[in-house]
Amino acid sequence: MKIFSRVVAVILVLLMALPAFAQEVPLSELSRYLNGLRTAEAPFTQINADGSRAEGTVYIRRPGRMRFEYNAPVRNLVMAGGGQVAIFDAKSNSGPQQYPLSKTPLNLILAPTVDLGQARMVVGHGTQGSDTYVIAQDPKNPQYGQIRLVFSSNPIALKQWVITDEAGTQTTTQLGPLKLGENYPPSFFNIPLETAKRQR
Repeated sequence: MKIFSRVVAVILVLLMALPAFAQEVPLSELSRYLNGLRTAEAPFTQINADGSRAEGTVYIRRPGRMRFEYNAPVRNLVMAGGGQVAIFDAKSNSGPQQYPLSKTPLNLILAPTVDLGQARMVVGHGTQGSDTYVIAQDPKNPQYGQIRLVFSSNPIALKQWVITDEAGTQTTTQLGPLKLGENYPPSFFNIPLETAKRQR
């Protein structure tokens, strides 16, 4: 009996030593979290397909607006606003490269209403250690690429996204702690205004 008790005790100790794996957070809860995320900012690290890295601060104002300010030596700026995504090259005096936001995977989290439960939007959903991940695409235009979102589970918080564009190129953005509830003026995400300021 003593041997049996010792075996049970050893098994319990081993089980307690194993890492905790959380259940995946339901899509309905992740949608609710994203819809409640009105404004936020966070430090970020961007890892490009070639392995190069850049750091900076990202500002989010849902719906439809985002701003990536890169630290030196990059000093570039990426903005989403007015239905467009603009890439400002700090070394160029010409206007930014622009793309319709609706044709980028970022549109899935910047949309006025996020519904990850709609048909054919989510193509992957599971756990990554104690985190939950979701792989989503535009159900009407899957050719625009995918976004892989990673959330902490308790509490729910956006930690990372990986964008795979239509050419299959991946860009990873790792977020630091989110600062919520800041008030950013619309001009902070105004592409024509930023363009005019840089051309003075």
